[in-house]
Amino acid sequence: MAVAIQRAKVTSKGQITIPVEIRRALGVKAGDKLRFEPHRGGIRLVRDIDENVFEKWRGIGTELPVSGDDFEAVNKSFRKMRGHDDLD
Repeated sequence: MAVAIQRAKVTSKGQITIPVEIRRALGVKAGDKLRFEPHRGGIRLVRDIDENVFEKWRGIGTELPVSGDDFEAVNKSFRKMRGHDDLD
């Protein structure tokens, strides 16, 4: 997403207000963290993501049968998790 050049004024406390177009382009909301990185003789502003992108998958498959190599039981469990019935 191309964003036009924006300006912000630094307060006496070193604070700035990030223009709305920049916040939208970065996907930044109140409470988010930003990272200032050196980049090609200047500074690049990047949204800092603390979240573990794999966290949402933690525990997936815990309902699977754990004994033996029963392919049908495993397949049935996956179909149940995905919301399929026996007719699919």
